[in-house]
Amino acid sequence: MNDDTKLKHSKQLQGTPTHILSRQSWKVFQIMAEFVEGYERLAEIHPSVSVFGSARFAPDHPSSILAEEISRKLSDAGFSVVSGGGPGIMEAANKGAFAGKSPSVGLNITLPHEQTPNRYQDVELTFRHFFSRKVMFVKFATAYVVMPGGFGTLDELAEILTLVQTRKSRRIPVILVDSAFWSGILDWFTDTLVERGTISKSDLKLMQVIDEPDAVVDAIFSYYENRRFEPTEEEAEIQLNL
Repeated sequence: MNDDTKLKHSKQLQGTPTHILSRQSWKVFQIMAEFVEGYERLAEIHPSVSVFGSARFAPDHPSSILAEEISRKLSDAGFSVVSGGGPGIMEAANKGAFAGKSPSVGLNITLPHEQTPNRYQDVELTFRHFFSRKVMFVKFATAYVVMPGGFGTLDELAEILTLVQTRKSRRIPVILVDSAFWSGILDWFTDTLVERGTISKSDLKLMQVIDEPDAVVDAIFSYYENRRFEPTEEEAEIQLNL
């Protein structure tokens, strides 16, 4: 980019209409409101498990049926179940929890397509911003259960792994369900990421693969056998700066 082009772009930035800048500034308050409402409504819902998966699966898809069963067992075991509030795996997770003993929570997102709130939510929140919604999934989670899914599911998986790896969040169980679905990417993690040094071999231990619903519940209880579901003081301080 030559000097003339840089000067042109600089003048364009300086000439940004005031009403656009003002609107962007006020957006901060909308974001703040999402965080405040999320914190207030989710703080007392614990322990909780966040469940992720594809929005595109029909209710009779094997992964949806499995997600519903897992969520029902988690709910009956005393865990609030938090999903994205939409269709597919999200609906299956909410439906299973809704039929159980503990609250079914939906963190909905406003999207041009795909996202329609399901009817199985005891607690329903709607977000405009992915980043504020993602904080809510992590901040109050006792565990992550990740079903088969697409880019959004992979995004949430990478998010929690990154936060735990960098110690910006406390260590929690991250359970991948359906070994046949996840085997390819796990092999790539081992054969490419570890081999080329972009992650450590120990990072693979941040997650585990489980296929059976009862084993998912058992794995979470096993992890917390000698520790509290609630964060320690040190972990709470880390979560505060999430």
